[in-house]
Amino acid sequence: MAIDERTLLASVPTGLFIGGEWRPATGGATLSVTDPATGKELLTIADATPEDGLLALDAADAAASAWAATAPRARGELLRRAFDLLQERADEFALLMSLEMGKPLAEARGEVAYGGEFLRWFSEEAVRISGSFGSNPEGTGTIIVSQRPVGPSFLITPWNFPLAMATRKIAPALAAGCTVVVKPAELTPLTTLLFAKLLVDAGLPVGVVNVVTTSSAREVSAPIIADPRLRKLSFTGSTPVGRTLLTQAAKNVLRTSMELGGNAPFVIFDDADLDKAVDGAMLAKFRNIGQACTAANRFIVHESVADEFAARITERVSALTVGRGTDGVDIGPLIDDRAVANLTELVADAVAGGARILTGGAAIDGPGTFFAPTVITGLASDARMLREEIFGPVLGITTFATEAEGVALANATEYGLVGYVFTKDLARAHRMIDAIDTGMMGVNTGIVSNAAAPFGGVKQSGVGREGGAEGISEYLETKYTLIPAG
Repeated sequence: MAIDERTLLASVPTGLFIGGEWRPATGGATLSVTDPATGKELLTIADATPEDGLLALDAADAAASAWAATAPRARGELLRRAFDLLQERADEFALLMSLEMGKPLAEARGEVAYGGEFLRWFSEEAVRISGSFGSNPEGTGTIIVSQRPVGPSFLITPWNFPLAMATRKIAPALAAGCTVVVKPAELTPLTTLLFAKLLVDAGLPVGVVNVVTTSSAREVSAPIIADPRLRKLSFTGSTPVGRTLLTQAAKNVLRTSMELGGNAPFVIFDDADLDKAVDGAMLAKFRNIGQACTAANRFIVHESVADEFAARITERVSALTVGRGTDGVDIGPLIDDRAVANLTELVADAVAGGARILTGGAAIDGPGTFFAPTVITGLASDARMLREEIFGPVLGITTFATEAEGVALANATEYGLVGYVFTKDLARAHRMIDAIDTGMMGVNTGIVSNAAAPFGGVKQSGVGREGGAEGISEYLETKYTLIPAG
């Protein structure tokens, strides 16, 4: 049965979620959440102040001891109930994400499936927290290694994956026994609010999860990070903001997880299966309207197949439909006017440097923040889109002649989140795994994300990992105890 937009929006809480209660912001301030496809307001919600942020930390701190002492099985069963409820309400969450972020409804359903897997995965990992027990080498005592929750955690999520980025942080924190304060992005906070409501329905204890929505991210975040009761900071977003947060976190030596910017190379060798390469490129570049840190940013194509690849990908890209995400389209709107302006500048810079537009290349007039899916070839080595994160549906092609040159181009960036390589040569594929400096790699595939795998980058793309067995470790401290013999 189709879900009515008004009915769905009426079900979304509009207050701050602090200590198990929905409440207005101190002083009653509000912020407006809009649909990027139309520019129209969806809802008005509470706009937290710094005082509200500290109240949320109060609640998380008050609940910390009891939640840490809760049996791992009970913590896991809460997450499993949340997973089951999310499956039942998948269409609601998909529609809400499409409304507030703009992504096509089919992709929003995919995010519900992906985001849900973090709940299921960490519901299973909660009961697998382990340690070790054994004699020391000298035989004079027993070594016990145990793990315990880090403590109250502050989770800052981005706007581009409103559900999955919340579950990817909340689920391991809760599984490990940590309480949390969550600050969703100002542009897409509604999904997190609805998810908090779902957690309550799943049996969430008071104070274990708290949500503060705000238009003043710096002002609200700073006192939380400076508070000595906070023990963990997890952030997904831009590298410049991440650097600032790391500086703030250093004062109290917080445990940090930083999933930052990307500049992913998509390397196509002369022996690649071009059908697979084109399919992979469509996924790696245009999923989520190109607004993903894992999006392929630089298409580095062997000169012998570059023209054929460009022709094939242009045909596919030219056929993409653009419109409001709820209307069954392939490409929805960009998140805001700034994103449109940025793409316009990047394309103009490329053309000024001698590049050629094969399709698209401009913003689309009318209501909403739309940009035509674009293919550009012949990028100069100093083109901005080879250095900067594009974050939109623009595919730029540059070429290489030798394997060494391809690797050099792939690594010519301060970022190192993910890389994609297409080749039929297994030995070459293994060389690329070692040679390309990224935290993740896709070989002959355009999607690498999986709840069971460690997600994260190297260099300026961040520190720490989310997902996989590594994900829960980010919320655990290791403790060593020695018991003398006799």
